[in-house]
Amino acid sequence: MTTRVAIVGATGKMGRLVGGLVESTPGYDVVARLDSTSALSEMLGADVAIDLTVPAVSQGVVDFAIDNGIRVLVGTSGWSQPRIDALGHKLKGRTDVGAVIIPNFSLGSVLGTAFAALAARFFDSIEIVEAHQAGKVDSPSGTAVRTAELMAAARAGLGPVSAPHVDQRARGQQVATVPVHSLRLAGVLARQDVIFGGSGETLTITHNTLSAEAYERGILVALAAARDCVGVTVGLDQLIDLGLTDAVLEPAAASAGSPDEPTAGPPPGPEDAEMEPGE
Repeated sequence: MTTRVAIVGATGKMGRLVGGLVESTPGYDVVARLDSTSALSEMLGADVAIDLTVPAVSQGVVDFAIDNGIRVLVGTSGWSQPRIDALGHKLKGRTDVGAVIIPNFSLGSVLGTAFAALAARFFDSIEIVEAHQAGKVDSPSGTAVRTAELMAAARAGLGPVSAPHVDQRARGQQVATVPVHSLRLAGVLARQDVIFGGSGETLTITHNTLSAEAYERGILVALAAARDCVGVTVGLDQLIDLGLTDAVLEPAAASAGSPDEPTAGPPPGPEDAEMEPGE
C-alpha cells in the first residue's frame, strides 16, 4: 500500500532533500508540497505530513494535521517539553493519528547524545557547545536541548551539574542546569561538543555533520514509524536499537552510593533553519 506524503516547507534545503528522498523510495507518493505561500488545506488527502518549517510555524502545521486526521512527522526545532506534553494531551485516546518528533535525523548525533547521557553520571562538570550555520534561526539547538535533558535525567538523584558563574551572560544558557553555548557561523553545517570535566581529566563527545546526506537514513526510519504512529514519539533513539540497555541508561539514583560502582560524587547544589532538522 502506498503512503501519501505532504511535505510542508518543501522549498527549503531540507524540504528539497526530503522530497527527492521520498519520491525515490518505493511505497511513498508525494501528493503535496507546501511552501510559505500555501494554504495548509493543501495537505488534505495525505496520510502523513512532514513538517520542515520553522519554530513559529510548526505548531500550527501540527495542529492542522492532527485536527484533520493526518499523522505528522516533525523535523522542526523548537518543540519544548511543555509543548510536547500539550500535544500528547491533545492526542490522548486517539488511535487514528499521532506524531513523531525528531530533534535530529542523524544516527551519529543520536548516538552522541546517548553516549553523553551514559557519561553524565560520572562527571559533575558538564557543558555543551553547539555550532550551526548563520541562517539557523533558533538557539540553542533542539539537539543540544535534548542532550541536556537526557543527561539531567541520567543524573537523577545526583543533583544538577556544577556550573559556576552562570549569572554572567557569556556563560551560556542553562538547559536542565547544563550551560549551552550556541555558535552561528558561516562555513558550518552542524556540530555539537559535550564537554565533561573531572579531576585531572576532560572527556569530549563530538558529533560533526558534514553534509545533509547524514540525515537520509534517519528520515526514512522516522517516516516508516509515522505511517501508523499513535500518541507522541520523540527522538530517533525511540525508533532504533542503539545497543545500549535500559540498565545502562537508567537514572543514576538507583546506583549512586553503591560500593561496587563509581558515582559522580556528591551533588554540588542546585532553512536556513530547515538545513538542520530539529537540531
